[in-house]
Amino acid sequence: MAAAPVPAVVAPARPLRVRWLCTVPYREAADLQHALFEHGADDWLLLLEHPHVYTLGARADMANVLVPPESVGAELVRADRGGDVTYHGPGQLVGYPILTVPGKRGGGMADTVAYVRSVEQLVIDTLTDLGLPDVGRLHDYPGVWVAPGSERPRKIAAIGVRLTRGRSMHGFALNVAPDMSMFTHIVPCGIPDKPVTSLAEEGIDASMHEVVDALTARARARWAPDDRAFERADVVWRDLRSGDDDLSPFSRGLGAGVPVKGAADHGVVGAPPAVAETPVEGPSLRLRGRLAEAGVAGEGIAIADRKPEWLRARVSLGARPMQLKRTVRDLGLVTVCEEAGCPNLSECWSDGTATFMINGERCTRACGFCLVDTRKPEALDPTEPERVAEAVARMGLGFAVVTTVARDDLADEGAGAMAATIEAIRRRTPGVQVETLISDCRGRAEALDVIFAARPDVLNHNVETVPRLQRAARPSAGYARSLAVLARARAAGLTTKSGLVVGMGETDDEIVATLADLAGVGVEIVTIGQYLRPTSHHLPVDRWVTPEQFAAYKEAGESLGIAHVESSPLTRSSYHARQSADAAGTGPAALAAEPSA
Repeated sequence: MAAAPVPAVVAPARPLRVRWLCTVPYREAADLQHALFEHGADDWLLLLEHPHVYTLGARADMANVLVPPESVGAELVRADRGGDVTYHGPGQLVGYPILTVPGKRGGGMADTVAYVRSVEQLVIDTLTDLGLPDVGRLHDYPGVWVAPGSERPRKIAAIGVRLTRGRSMHGFALNVAPDMSMFTHIVPCGIPDKPVTSLAEEGIDASMHEVVDALTARARARWAPDDRAFERADVVWRDLRSGDDDLSPFSRGLGAGVPVKGAADHGVVGAPPAVAETPVEGPSLRLRGRLAEAGVAGEGIAIADRKPEWLRARVSLGARPMQLKRTVRDLGLVTVCEEAGCPNLSECWSDGTATFMINGERCTRACGFCLVDTRKPEALDPTEPERVAEAVARMGLGFAVVTTVARDDLADEGAGAMAATIEAIRRRTPGVQVETLISDCRGRAEALDVIFAARPDVLNHNVETVPRLQRAARPSAGYARSLAVLARARAAGLTTKSGLVVGMGETDDEIVATLADLAGVGVEIVTIGQYLRPTSHHLPVDRWVTPEQFAAYKEAGESLGIAHVESSPLTRSSYHARQSADAAGTGPAALAAEPSA
């Protein structure tokens, strides 16, 4: 019988990419915008809500900020857009179009007035579709107004844009159902004699979902007509005001779960030992609910089903791996190779490569696919950086990989220990290159900057999965936040890397969309590998992705501008790390090949 054809995995030519990102802090959205502006070849429309924040435009007058923002639970941020002071917060839909804007009469400088009118018209058309009558423009006052010809015009959407080199940033803020009292603490847009309003205030009962859908349809018609590709990806809706602690409890009281039968067949060495006659339990009801919310139905591939031949990694613990294991044990260190049950342990250890895991071995996150221990973390060991450096020296490594558990319990998110480890390795073995695989540090710029200042040769942070599956796979993280971390690292001049595990319920088109986002923020190396379920309490496997499909992902990613995509069934974050850095032009071999100045 002939083999089934491999589905095409194609990156569409210069589409409009719409992303519904839920709630994103203002500074993270700004980092993401700037990266897409600088590196993205395509057009994006980012749709999101912000936590409470007042932003100051380039011409803002501080006298229009009437109370200290912190007194009402808000931030104050100066933005690089036009206009005066405005408010963003829950219940307000913010749109950031990052578009290539045509010049006047098809050439020259972008027509700013025409572009602002285009954004205004997008919002006007959307409000009309939602049933709001008498909405339009007010002469001499940018934005969108209700009853603009009446004695009491009311502003329902603010517009503030920036155009540079024919590309746009910033955009609009449409009041759906925000806390209107937050506008009383400022002079909105510096206009003291005209009130603001919202859809809810005007009697239109529309959910944020409905507004996003209506606006997306209008954006597609305006900015991606029939002859242009269009793509949309949503982070699954979550109401951060619902009181949900947002932690999947599969490892918070349910225990370790039943190990997958035949785990040794694919090299999982960190799985908990089987207990005789222990019943097979599935994921928690909450985790199942999140999968259903993301549109993943059914139980997935049965745990007892035998894995395809291409996922049966050969285990061969020869002299070199055993020597490395003794070094790790002698120095009291932890490797993610063992803790996460990596199927490539034998190959990588035989090659003299290992990924050291610092900041302890207990993680404060509870991701739906990860085997790392999630019990209460212990205190940091101040000698750990030097012990890692000693291990790198003993092993004779020229390229070391250091990862960390998430340490949300620490004041610095564990960033200080990561920086100290990088510095200790280089002090002990000058010339060694260091790749770091970091957590998102909860998006805290001061923590991330500590790591960036240590100048790792490769800065790796994984998005892990497509937007739709983020909440099920990594409930304490965020897709936009991860992109913002990578954007911030690239802006700091670092080589950036990210990774995906596939087979959790995503589609090929969603993988390409995620690769486009990574390329858009300047990521240079991406890893893609098959998800292997560690225990019965973890996310089920939805499908086995074939080697041919992995090859297609690599082709699609590199066609989008990613310098190197390492894509195969058994690929993990640090698999072929040195070779990937070389292929992307940043590793030791690549640097050695560069001509001297």
